[in-house]
Amino acid sequence: MKLLFVFQDNLIGTLLAIFGNFLVSISLSIQKYSHVTLAGRKDQRTFYHTKTWWCGFVFTCIGESANFVSYAFAPLAVVAPLNAVSVLKHYGLIILGYFITAGGTYLFVSFGPNSHEKLEAENIIKHIVGWPVLLYLLLEIILFCLLLYFHKQRRVNYLVVILLLVALLGSVTVITVKAVSGMLVLSIEGNIQLDNPIFSVMFVCMMASVIFQARFLSQACKLHDSSLVMSVNYILSTVFAVVAGAVFYLEFNKEEVLNICMYVLGSVLCFLGVFLMTKNRKKPKIFEPYVSMDMSNGVPTIHDKGSVVQPDFNGSFSYGTLVNNDGVAPAPLPVNLEQPVVSSRTSDAPTGQLDRKND
Repeated sequence: MKLLFVFQDNLIGTLLAIFGNFLVSISLSIQKYSHVTLAGRKDQRTFYHTKTWWCGFVFTCIGESANFVSYAFAPLAVVAPLNAVSVLKHYGLIILGYFITAGGTYLFVSFGPNSHEKLEAENIIKHIVGWPVLLYLLLEIILFCLLLYFHKQRRVNYLVVILLLVALLGSVTVITVKAVSGMLVLSIEGNIQLDNPIFSVMFVCMMASVIFQARFLSQACKLHDSSLVMSVNYILSTVFAVVAGAVFYLEFNKEEVLNICMYVLGSVLCFLGVFLMTKNRKKPKIFEPYVSMDMSNGVPTIHDKGSVVQPDFNGSFSYGTLVNNDGVAPAPLPVNLEQPVVSSRTSDAPTGQLDRKND
């Protein structure tokens, strides 16, 4: 009977995580469509004035709420790798990567840990004061401080460094999210946990880690290719989340070696599938023009990384402007082509001086 109850909880958590990540992927596509549509219009309205963006925002809230509740029912080791569902939808289904990820998802869900305990405040405090958790948190803090020092002081902006910061914060996020969601579910069922100080501590840590995690992730997307960022971030965040669940909540304590090996195999297949799907994504071609003058013909010429592109002479091109395809008229720079006027006073000055010398 207890095994059936655990299986039902894991199933509920898995379905909630899949549903939530699927909604998040749809919301990202809707919001991206809203931004692209606004960029193509001449009236530059802010994005939050459009119904399309708000529709995507509502989907995001519902999806993240489903993800939040899923942590209360299923172990971290099962919920964390299911973020691959959002990557599948967002980057388009590449056939090989899709089937590899689907097979990996089946393996880690089927052979994932079945341990599930009621996350009462006393149990959470008991986990925190345990020496494995304290040692894990100490090592995590030391590694985070070292990475932050090299990133901020030494200006090391490697993708792995930034995403390791994101993953370390993400491990704190999943620990606190599971604790907060578990106590909220128990409180709704009638076993009030919200008056315990550990709930407030976990809630504050959750909000702080989410905010700083989003800042580092946004910085990584600005400095590096977004598809590579999502692929590497998924792998690192999943690894740290699974390790955090194994150390903090002891999710793999009663599991057999075969189940653990099959779970690891499923996770590796998911990593490979996500990597293949993001690797084959087409990168946008960046146009970096500059303008020079052909002095023999007096014709402006646009260059793009060594290749010469002649402008279309339709009467609208002027020197000092760049032709674009955005439908926005170029703003010509004022160029004064007239010869400077030489005043007679200036020209008479040398003559007057010459006359004085002759006198």
